[in-house]
Amino acid sequence: MAFPNVRLSNRPLHFIYLCDCSGSMAAQGKMQALNQAIRQSLPGMAEVARENPEARVLVRAVRFADQAAWHLAEPTPVQHLQWRDLEAGGITAMGDALNLVAEALQSPPMEERALPPVLVLISDGQPTDDFEAGLANLMRRPWAQKAVRLAIAMGHDADLEVLQQFIGPEPTGRSKSPRRPLQASNATTLAQYIQWASTAVVGAASMPASRVAPAGDPTPESGSNFHLPDLPPTLLDPSDDVGPLVW
Repeated sequence: MAFPNVRLSNRPLHFIYLCDCSGSMAAQGKMQALNQAIRQSLPGMAEVARENPEARVLVRAVRFADQAAWHLAEPTPVQHLQWRDLEAGGITAMGDALNLVAEALQSPPMEERALPPVLVLISDGQPTDDFEAGLANLMRRPWAQKAVRLAIAMGHDADLEVLQQFIGPEPTGRSKSPRRPLQASNATTLAQYIQWASTAVVGAASMPASRVAPAGDPTPESGSNFHLPDLPPTLLDPSDDVGPLVW
């Protein structure tokens, strides 16, 4: 007896940007560079999604300044996403942003069949609210524990210690996988890091090997069974000397 040709439903992969929109982001073209980098990365992310039909890549974004709010509130298929520019002004309510994402990573609304989420925190400064409480709230969510957590520091004033806490403990050994903040010193480097996160990381997270146990089975390690792809050779490793900072 022949079985009908049934196509298995794909599994959601939530990709969430957490974007610093404080007043300092208005200086030296940083906000313009961030908007442009995200917009330019979308075609590559959409191509990765097409190449991995078992995963449904859904994008959201949080902006934080005086307070945090959803910039893209609905999980949007990357193929249909049109980026609206962020604007800068205010302080740095990073802890509030983590609280907002924590609520989104509960089950429900998170689907039990989902792939590990990818969270990308981008900041050029220091939190002005209770970051520790926000992080603790986030990390109480099993989906946050399983998430692939990345951080990009824009310029030399970003709080690297805070960004490292968001990512988790830095690994030992010589791996190039950036379990530490990526330091973007100019618009070109920022665009390269955003492109890497939205293509190489999304592609790896879409693969079957990255899939994890149901959300009720928490693990303390970011990404669980997931291994970050190496940074491409065109990028400077974050431990290298990047020379004088533009930002």
